[in-house]
Amino acid sequence: MENSSTMSKSAVKISLDLLSNPLCEQDQDFLNMVTALDTAMKRMDAFNQEKVNQIQKTVIEPLKKFGSVFPSLNMAVKRREQALQDYRRLQAKVEKYEEKEKTGPVLAKLHQAREELRPVRDDFEAKNRQLLDEMPRFYSSRLDYFQPSFESLIRAQVVYYSEMHKIFGDLTQQLDQPGHSDEQREQENEAKLSELRALSIVADD
Repeated sequence: MENSSTMSKSAVKISLDLLSNPLCEQDQDFLNMVTALDTAMKRMDAFNQEKVNQIQKTVIEPLKKFGSVFPSLNMAVKRREQALQDYRRLQAKVEKYEEKEKTGPVLAKLHQAREELRPVRDDFEAKNRQLLDEMPRFYSSRLDYFQPSFESLIRAQVVYYSEMHKIFGDLTQQLDQPGHSDEQREQENEAKLSELRALSIVADD
């Protein structure tokens, strides 16, 4: 978008620079051509700015908002991983006491370890269920979220290039010389360039 704006602004500057050329004061036909070009470039810049604004609002900003959910999503995954580590640590503690000889102190510690394990296990299972339920829904919702942005991007481009076709079509009709083919124009330009090269001030040493 920045490059697109820079391009259209540069085109407008070129036409303005041409308008300030002294030749415009000396040749009415040249002035008419440059004025037509300047009008076309300003129309192009205006439509380009509309395109940029439309894409900014309907594509770039929604993508930024979509990206903003990832820190929260990553945090939920980290919380689940931390809960899993706590669960495994306490589960290993329970299993250690279960393997020991069932003495009074061991049974007391086993009971305490199981009591500590229960809320940690419940917390992990809740976090795990949440991710198992919501992650697939988040993943599958991407297309529904992105599709309107992609459609808007395509529409903005279609409108812009349709207008560009009209603008440059009109400009061509204003500047075109009837009955001149591209080959004839190329030959005329080459002839004029040869005349310039023949001048002593540009001749090769």
